[in-house]
Amino acid sequence: MVKYKDLDNVSVFEHPLLQHKISLLRDKNTGTNEFRKLVDEIAMLQGFEALSDLPLEDVEVETPLEVCKTPMIAGRKLAIIPILRAGLGMVSGILALVPTAKVGHIGLYRDETTFEPHEYYCKLPKPIEQRTIVVVDPMLATGGSAIDAIDLIKKRGGKKIKFICIIAAPVGIEKLHKAHPDVQIYVGHVDRCLNDNAYILPGVGDAGDRIFGTK
Repeated sequence: MVKYKDLDNVSVFEHPLLQHKISLLRDKNTGTNEFRKLVDEIAMLQGFEALSDLPLEDVEVETPLEVCKTPMIAGRKLAIIPILRAGLGMVSGILALVPTAKVGHIGLYRDETTFEPHEYYCKLPKPIEQRTIVVVDPMLATGGSAIDAIDLIKKRGGKKIKFICIIAAPVGIEKLHKAHPDVQIYVGHVDRCLNDNAYILPGVGDAGDRIFGTK
């Protein structure tokens, strides 16, 4: 991973396997089943890196040969919070790494005229203030949904928050950083810009539609 510009809390992945899979996502001929699998695999690769700072504690384990002290994740208090609906596609990839994690959901829809997000659902694991929280959404476009989702989490007591996206526009990164400089942001690839409809260019199109096979 490398830092984005001079922003200490923004990391961009450079792993060749990750970049290869993102390129497959972009292809308009990639079907729903393959697209869904790719999002899952990308989320797992990103989660592997983003969770490298999880705390460890030594626990006693009996091997076939002897009893030993060996490190395991301390507390296991991880919460995965997808932003509905596209964020759902990234959940299983993170859960494959930490199966004991709790999963919450934040529902936001985008006004087709103003492009502003509006909340319609929020259900978080308790006690949220004691958990490392991973917010996931494949696309970080204007930054509005990510900012509002993190606002909701903080209002309910969430403190240690990470945000993982697959593709981001520069404006989205900068707005999210400005709104939440304490949140660690992990990006698969930084794309060029947004178009007039606030879609990322070159992007992947509508990630939710491509994950769930809707139009």
